[in-house]
Amino acid sequence: MDNYIITIARGFGSGGKQIGLDLSRELNIPCYESQILSMASEFSGISIKKFTQVDEKLRGSGFLQKLKALPNIDNIVSPSEKKFVSDNNIFSIQTRIIRELAGKESCIIIGKCANYILRDLNNVISVYIEAPRAYCLRRIMDKLGVTEDEAHKLIAKTDKYRADYFHHYTGGRIWTDPVLYDMTLNSERIGSEKCIQLIKEYIKIKFT
Repeated sequence: MDNYIITIARGFGSGGKQIGLDLSRELNIPCYESQILSMASEFSGISIKKFTQVDEKLRGSGFLQKLKALPNIDNIVSPSEKKFVSDNNIFSIQTRIIRELAGKESCIIIGKCANYILRDLNNVISVYIEAPRAYCLRRIMDKLGVTEDEAHKLIAKTDKYRADYFHHYTGGRIWTDPVLYDMTLNSERIGSEKCIQLIKEYIKIKFT
């Protein structure tokens, strides 16, 4: 195996992003999340603000009803066309970046529907990390300095737009469906360090 990719989907407040960052240090491979937005912006010339606006979310009320067809992720719209900065084209550009990263190096990719985008590759391990609401609440309150009520709203809002985004760009699949992942881990039950240990052991199991 020349290289391998670990994709991490995560419930808001579960600590999935930090697990990805810590795992990247232990494995000595890069971890990509917001960097993908920067690379997509540099590749396309589209303002990074546009990518940030649609980062794992859908814009506008009724957006799911307005967009019936999935984007052709292999056909990026020309810069001369009006649709160049459309949400679908922005997703297509991010998809190209993710595929190129997967083709050239071992890495960790957080979010961005990466498990679905790379689903046909044999060198991918997909992980979903979640935790009970009370655990997520404590983490969000400590990290962001918000009240419990505010943390509840943040978790509900963030998880909903991630789920809607995934549902739309994967043709109706459910973001939390365990069948879409190699592993589903409860970060409260075993802790972040053991999540990392389990992923590292699974790498050995799958690729040896």
